[in-house]
Amino acid sequence: MLRAVGFGDGDFGKPIIGIANGYSTITPCNIGLDDLARRAEQAARVAGAMPQMFGTITVSDGISMGTEGMKYSLVSREVIADAIETACNGESMDGVLAVGGCDKNMPGAMIAMARMNIPAIFVYGGTIKPGKLGGCDLTVVSAFEAVGQFTAGTIDAERLLAVEKNACPGAGSCGGMFTANTMSSAIEAMGLSLPYSSTMAAEDPEKADSAARSAEVLVEAIAKNICPLDLITREAFENAIAVIMAVGGSTNAVLHLLAIARTAGVPLCIDDFETIRQKVPVICDLKPSGRYVATDLHRAGGIPQVMKLLLDAGLLHGDCRTIEDKTLKEVLADVPSVPPADQDVIHPLAKPLYAKGHLAILKGNLAAEGAVAKISGVKTPVITGPARVFESEETCLAAILDKQIQPGDVVVIRNEGPVGGPGMREMLSPTSAIVGQGLLDKVALITDGRFSGGSYGLVVGHVAPEAAVGGTIGLVHEGDSITVDAHQLLVQLNVDEAELGRRRAAWVKPEPRYRTGVLGKYARLVSSSSLGAVTDQE
Repeated sequence: MLRAVGFGDGDFGKPIIGIANGYSTITPCNIGLDDLARRAEQAARVAGAMPQMFGTITVSDGISMGTEGMKYSLVSREVIADAIETACNGESMDGVLAVGGCDKNMPGAMIAMARMNIPAIFVYGGTIKPGKLGGCDLTVVSAFEAVGQFTAGTIDAERLLAVEKNACPGAGSCGGMFTANTMSSAIEAMGLSLPYSSTMAAEDPEKADSAARSAEVLVEAIAKNICPLDLITREAFENAIAVIMAVGGSTNAVLHLLAIARTAGVPLCIDDFETIRQKVPVICDLKPSGRYVATDLHRAGGIPQVMKLLLDAGLLHGDCRTIEDKTLKEVLADVPSVPPADQDVIHPLAKPLYAKGHLAILKGNLAAEGAVAKISGVKTPVITGPARVFESEETCLAAILDKQIQPGDVVVIRNEGPVGGPGMREMLSPTSAIVGQGLLDKVALITDGRFSGGSYGLVVGHVAPEAAVGGTIGLVHEGDSITVDAHQLLVQLNVDEAELGRRRAAWVKPEPRYRTGVLGKYARLVSSSSLGAVTDQE
């Protein structure tokens, strides 16, 4: 059968490399991946391997956002991991090169790599270039925020249409330090992709060149038997978290790194993020809350420049190895110890944007297992107000657009967790509508769902335990007093224990929204978000 797909007499002694190709026309994040996969395939063959191409799926978060389809987004991470594991192990491949673009492609591939533990490398499809309108950079989040601005009457229909038309100008993943660029940066920091590759633009020639070089490096790694579990150690995870804090990355990184670590057998818990946050400042001025996009970061020196600053400050483990069989210290040896003077994307550690990291772990009676919030730059870090309770994203969004949310409110969106959703949808539509209506610093929002990497403000996600399994968020009544305190890392329902006991005794588990199919299966298998929302737990 191998002869039928192109093997000749001299090929059977060569390593077989699986190329997990996430190409699709579903999303701009993945539309350019086939070209990268073909370049990698060609380079692997020239380097002496036998590449075998196979496909993996994707879900476009930006397109499915705010719809029932978004419930499949986090689920796709597991499907991607299962597909890569099945193809590679089913065909006894000697290594794998995964090419991915949209958010779940990266953690899905990493979970598969950790499971199989065969030599592996990740090729990121690259970031989209910013859209332009009136001299301003636009991202996909600009379109969501424009909807809120339009309903608030601050822009007209013509401006809304102009933003929508210009927000996404071509191929590549969302341009800010949203989830895709956050996870590509984390993988580079962990040594499973090439230096500088995580911030390259999808449409630039260097991205295809990097894909070809990645294939060559993988062939070398197979010869040396360098495997993922040799690289993704506890120290490597700490490096990834430090980089994510420094660049102002997505809250989803918490969920995904916990899942990858669990698969790799590395002890990592949600509280470790808080420990590292206390030590690592935010030094990159990137969207969604900052000014710049990933292509600006790339021109300023990319992730290697960020890592060099952290390494010099003793905030990275320089002895961690990479897929190139180098230590991180060796990889960064020629990177300048100060960022370029002609840019202000990357700040020196002595003059950070924020003295501590931005991804905080909040706890309290509403989140005994923890919740995740971006707290850097929040102008109103403490809000105590009445709960406005919604059982789904759609009902909440309708209330926001109908101007039913008032300054001082604490918006609660529940039954959107891993089990209850199922699938833990991202609440970009409600958070963007809040920003667009001018309520950014005037309300808080908590949910057992997730947030897009493009969300910002006093928003708290991943609340665990979730409502569908009996978490306290499911016991909140309309009008209850809730405190969200970014200083004390607290998310608290201000109701006495006796009353909570009565509510808990009366609580009835909601009926599953899906009983069959992918979502039904996922809801039965998935763990708490505080454990990474994994489906292959023991």
